[in-house]
Amino acid sequence: MGRFVRTVLLADMDAFFASVEQADNPALRGKPVIVCGDPEKRHGIVLAASYEAKRCGVKTAMPVGEARRLCPDAVFVLPRMATYVEVSNAILAMMKEITPLVEPFSIDEAFLELPDATDLVRDGVETAQRLKARIRREIGVTCSIGVGPNKLLAKMAAGLEKPDGLTVLTHEDVPTRLWPLPVRELFGVGPRLERHFYRMGIRTIGHLAQTDPERLARRFGLIGRVLHLSANGIDYSPVDPASVAVRRSIGHMFTLPRDYRTFEELRVVLLELVDDVCHRARARGYVGQTVSLTLRFADLSGLHRQKKLEAPTNVTPPVFAAACDLLRRFWNGQSVRMVGVSLGALSPDTGFQLDLFGREARQRRLAAAIDRIRARHGKTSLLRAVSLTPASVFFDRAGKIGGHRR
Repeated sequence: MGRFVRTVLLADMDAFFASVEQADNPALRGKPVIVCGDPEKRHGIVLAASYEAKRCGVKTAMPVGEARRLCPDAVFVLPRMATYVEVSNAILAMMKEITPLVEPFSIDEAFLELPDATDLVRDGVETAQRLKARIRREIGVTCSIGVGPNKLLAKMAAGLEKPDGLTVLTHEDVPTRLWPLPVRELFGVGPRLERHFYRMGIRTIGHLAQTDPERLARRFGLIGRVLHLSANGIDYSPVDPASVAVRRSIGHMFTLPRDYRTFEELRVVLLELVDDVCHRARARGYVGQTVSLTLRFADLSGLHRQKKLEAPTNVTPPVFAAACDLLRRFWNGQSVRMVGVSLGALSPDTGFQLDLFGREARQRRLAAAIDRIRARHGKTSLLRAVSLTPASVFFDRAGKIGGHRR
């Protein structure tokens, strides 16, 4: 008997946000559409561009000013995150009618595994064709689907032909189709790793595949071994429907309405972000023990530092104190354009360590009361006094999903 071969699909919606806008508004179809933040409030970054705009050179994360220069005839629209989430959920529901093994990868991507498939190419392609046709018919957007014997090859396949592609990658295809590609095209290799690989003489995925794994392990640790396997098309990770519930961290970043230059201004924003992060942790039933601070400066350089708390928590005071400590220790006074805070090393909130004076218990009761009031009367029904100061971003952020208007 031959070895068992899994059949895994990765469905990637094409230019998702922009495609949803074109599907909802027939007048936008065939036109260059750019979904972006509000340039007047400094959220002027391209979130998605239709393929008509991409052909002009517009790319995700590009400043809106540059996108407008490259594509002056583009239609610029503000994001509607609630709509995109609703459409994403509808597409996931279609996938779950095919198989229970569906793992969301992002708002516009998901893995599917066909446990009853007997032939990777035949069953995978037939399923992909049916799914693509249904999404186009019922949602009005196209997607590119990769089919492979594992998640890695399905993911790589989906990126080989876009938009509206359907590509199969088998283990036998790896030397001819993946190895000639630049090493940066391998899933998991970012710009920093690419630079390290280049210094080692590793230019292509094939070079990486043929590098001694022990050499990679000595240089990069576990990630070196994983990337060596990936370069050879090997991936043992399951398609796990429960993985979306397993979080590594909960955080939020916010682009400031202007450059902030003082500790007191940044302290206000930190408090509001920490409040939000801790509320989300409580709502999801998590506590965390690592606090991370991210700053992006006016010159677009950045800083990222983290601190471990004495005990896991999901209340504001200890998380805020750690964030302020990181700011004092590592911020050099540069003008700050963006601030981010996250709570990591998450674990289920099944209890907490009592302290001598009951401080944690009081903070938890207060937080729970605030959560109840805001759940009933809205987020803006109860706020801190600092949220009435000029440095506050509270009202600008209220009622947003993922930092964008609903």
